[in-house]
Amino acid sequence: MRIDKLLANSGFGSRKDVKKLLKSGAVLCNDVKIADGKAHVNPEKDQITVYGEPVHYREFIYLMMNKPKGYISATEDDRLKTVLDLLEPEDAHMKPFPVGRLDRDTEGLLVLTNDGQLAHDVLAPKKHVPKTYYAIIEGIVDEVDIERFKQGVTLDDGYVTKPGELTILKSGTQSEIELIIMEGKFHQVKRMFEAVGKKVLYLKRISMGALVLDESLELGEYREMTEEELTLLQSRS
Repeated sequence: MRIDKLLANSGFGSRKDVKKLLKSGAVLCNDVKIADGKAHVNPEKDQITVYGEPVHYREFIYLMMNKPKGYISATEDDRLKTVLDLLEPEDAHMKPFPVGRLDRDTEGLLVLTNDGQLAHDVLAPKKHVPKTYYAIIEGIVDEVDIERFKQGVTLDDGYVTKPGELTILKSGTQSEIELIIMEGKFHQVKRMFEAVGKKVLYLKRISMGALVLDESLELGEYREMTEEELTLLQSRS
């Protein structure tokens, strides 16, 4: 790949910044100065340094975030804060995007990557990747609701959802539940409960497939996924 693209993708600034860097003589490829941004290098084989420090190039980035309320799952928005606003510059420059969507007021597990193939595999409807949510519900959730969710409920637009696996953690005037669904329709969990006459007060995604949210992550925090976690995410894709 071109050296200017490699350096830009590795966090050394814009193409203009990289051009200045190359002209300064700070960039070496196998101990030979390289000044032409069009020069091609092999990031897997060539030893590339900037001011004597090795450049560790990586094509893809995989992040796990504990998404807080108030941020939308998008790459940009004219009015609202996006989850990319929570990233450090060295991660943001890799141009990751959210895999799937969490509503603005929903918390929990969000994966961000620039690996389009992985995102496609995880989100493809035929892959049937289950998503597990924890929710606090206004109203008593009972066995009747469990059965209705198991059959699939009819949403406000007439769509009948695929079966959902509802587990009651606590039943009362405010109930606590876990729900596993195989789809990701707009506001689906909230609309499923509205369909049975109840309201979601709090919603958090805790897993996608076999990948479980790292509960040590504070709201708004994120970290790189481990190889094991990446395998777990791909295991149902």
